[in-house]
Amino acid sequence: MITKIRKRDGREVPFNIEKISAAIFKAAQATGGRDYETAFELAQEVAEYVEKSCPDPVPTVEYIQDAVEHILVERGHARTAKNYILYRAERTRIREMNTQLMKTYEDLTFKSAADNDVKRENANINGDTAMGSMLKYGSEGAKRFYEMFVLDPVHAKAHREGDIHIHDLDFLTLTTTCTQIDLGKLFKGGFSTGHGFLREPNDISSYSALACIAIQANQNDQHGGQSIPCFDYYLADGVRKTYKKRYVTNLGKALELVCGLENGIDIAEDIASGIESALDLRPIVAGNNGYKEAEAERLTAIGIGESDVTRVQKFAAREALKETDRATYQAM
Repeated sequence: MITKIRKRDGREVPFNIEKISAAIFKAAQATGGRDYETAFELAQEVAEYVEKSCPDPVPTVEYIQDAVEHILVERGHARTAKNYILYRAERTRIREMNTQLMKTYEDLTFKSAADNDVKRENANINGDTAMGSMLKYGSEGAKRFYEMFVLDPVHAKAHREGDIHIHDLDFLTLTTTCTQIDLGKLFKGGFSTGHGFLREPNDISSYSALACIAIQANQNDQHGGQSIPCFDYYLADGVRKTYKKRYVTNLGKALELVCGLENGIDIAEDIASGIESALDLRPIVAGNNGYKEAEAERLTAIGIGESDVTRVQKFAAREALKETDRATYQAM
């Protein structure tokens, strides 16, 4: 009479025939079976077979499982036997993975990065620090979980054996990884961070601040690297807007200083607004788009002499360029 069985770790535990019948019934259910009594009868046959054939009075778990397969095949339950074999193989795979995980944890705990490839896997993490080790514990545990319960077994096997490589497997179901950010699209019209809406920026300092916010917000939602192609082109509009603003302001100051006008800045803003509305022109660093000529006509029309027009425009362009250069450097 079997009273005990030996577990894989060497422990001896009480023999329970209900566990055998439950395993047989579960395999039978996978093929549409619903007869628990037959499963229990087969379990009793397994127990009798083990009692007669096992040379050890305390049979191992593996010996009993082999006996289950033998009885199922011998009694003509081939489909149930197949499901039982597949289930047994899957449980073996999971146990082996758990054993590998514990070994990985042991190495993470007691080996330095110099002697442990896993600790050196991510160049952005110092595996020898407390938080670096903790991140790797979580990472390795997540990988094993995905291999066992998420991936198609065929794909998991191919990944383990090196036929394919699933990059950043530890973040498989959590988020995107390694993305490009289209700053141009985010700048145009503004964007939401999830906690508030940011308007379209109007100078280079705002452009650079929003670029940082976009990177930071994305960093909290995804894993892996971020890339911003054409960074200088995306921020060029910020430089243009800054130059335009500084040019108009300095033109207004020059009108007040050189021409004695009391409301020079208001006049300069009105002229710039009028030219933009009528001709779609704005002050630019190169000064070769026709804006200056259109501006000179309007300044002359309000009684500013030709020589003074030249002086105020040169002053505005020189100071705007200096201030824009300084503002861009500071923004970067």
